Amino acid sequence: MLQINTFLNFINLFQIIIVFIFGACFGSFLNVVVDRFATKRSIFKGRSYCESCKKTLEVRDLVPIFSYLLLKGKCRFCKKKIPVRLLLVELVSGLLLLLTFVIFGTQNILLLIIIGLIVFTLTAIFFIDLEYGIIPDKLIIFLSLCVVVYLFQLNLNYVNHLLAAVGSFVFFVTLFLVTKGRGMGFGDVKLSFALGLLLGYPLIVYGLYLAFLTGAIISIILVLWRKKSFRQGTVPFGPFLAASTLFVLFFGERIILPLARILF
Repeated sequence: MLQINTFLNFINLFQIIIVFIFGACFGSFLNVVVDRFATKRSIFKGRSYCESCKKTLEVRDLVPIFSYLLLKGKCRFCKKKIPVRLLLVELVSGLLLLLTFVIFGTQNILLLIIIGLIVFTLTAIFFIDLEYGIIPDKLIIFLSLCVVVYLFQLNLNYVNHLLAAVGSFVFFVTLFLVTKGRGMGFGDVKLSFALGLLLGYPLIVYGLYLAFLTGAIISIILVLWRKKSFRQGTVPFGPFLAASTLFVLFFGERIILPLARILF
């Protein structure tokens, strides 16, 4: 019996490692998406190269996580620092795919793939808006299409999710008009529709509340640290929307709604 348990534990550990590695590999692709979407280059054309010396990178330079660590965060050719974001995206992607695997299981492979695509698209939006201050329309459209498949796979209340999407969109349009675009970009407005469609009601309410709360806290911290002033514009809001949506997607049904029933 002990040998069987040991074998089963080994299999579980092996699955965890494989899922994390696969997620990290996808994170390496997301780094390409982040950079090329922001500079309007084709994702699938041309090999990766060092942004400093323009040398084409070899396979050994592109191994997720390990290449960054072995190279000590520097280009092998010109020794310039590699953005730490590359490592961070790979680590986050590996952990998020592992979390998706653990929470949603493997009974429905198509559903798992769709949720994985949703998670990775939100991750790409997080880092693109954080670094470049834009949310590409193509990613919002792709996210929306994935969400539609997700809703059909789970046979959810389509009317509920559509109304949540419209309500979220109207709320953000109102904020955009009232603040004359100073409070947030129109990319956030368009993204809000896809997020409402994904979460439905009442989860979209908790998702938006969490996004505004964390956004306000981080903005205040940056002002106090004198990293930003109120006159210097706004902190990108897309990362807070993406992160809050991921949190609610993973834990909304399991933690947030049960806790809300107890408190209210």
